[in-house]
Amino acid sequence: MSAAFLARVGRALRLELADIGMGARLFAQILMRSSQVLTRFALVREQVFFLGNRSLSIIGVSGLFVGFVLALQGYYTLQRYGSAEAVGLLVALSLVRELGPVVTALLFAGRAGTSLTAEIGLMKAGEQLTAMEMMAVDPIRRVLAPRFWGGVIAMPLLAAVFSAVGVIGGWLVGVVLIGIDSGAFWSQMQGGVDVFADVGNGVIKSLVFGITVSFVALLQGYACKPTPEGVSQATTRTVVLSSLAVLGLDFVLTAMMFSI
Repeated sequence: MSAAFLARVGRALRLELADIGMGARLFAQILMRSSQVLTRFALVREQVFFLGNRSLSIIGVSGLFVGFVLALQGYYTLQRYGSAEAVGLLVALSLVRELGPVVTALLFAGRAGTSLTAEIGLMKAGEQLTAMEMMAVDPIRRVLAPRFWGGVIAMPLLAAVFSAVGVIGGWLVGVVLIGIDSGAFWSQMQGGVDVFADVGNGVIKSLVFGITVSFVALLQGYACKPTPEGVSQATTRTVVLSSLAVLGLDFVLTAMMFSI
């Protein structure tokens, strides 16, 4: 190996470590300013409305069609074993355990995460964050922290809406379209879904995904180059990194939850 190659590797490694350190410092600063932000909850409420309420349409429609597909595929599989009445249980467990939190997080990254990155990036390109610092206003406390907690709060609510609408979609296909007994559909679901083991794990996943997606979006916007090209590249990185982080964390959390 030549000295030039080792120098390039070392330089790249040093830059990556510097980026990780900067991200860790930013995350710590957001957490340290959280108590001040929560005392002015109106700022967080505005972000919950912006990130959550405006994402309801895509979340609801996606959840409905996911419920359609789960019920249809589940019926064709379960009827081979004479267990078609368990379609409701299959749909509910699939949604509250996995698909609800994961698909909601991916949609949230594509809709709300990119919006956060573009907004922060444009504020940086327009030197609005610098102007705040000149006026003795902390941009992390005033801009980043409310958006972070808005995303963390909105994510579990959106995941719950996704799962609820998905169950309704499964009922429409399974009971109304196919003709499964409605009582068996709901009783199987009621008897097989545990509030703490299934719904609780889904809520924990959605919280972790909300923290991850919100922070990645804010970090990419805060650290991007203050140019139109830099903002567009940061927006793309937000979707890619958030999606990979959600899928990786889903595997880790699932392995931890079902191994206990």
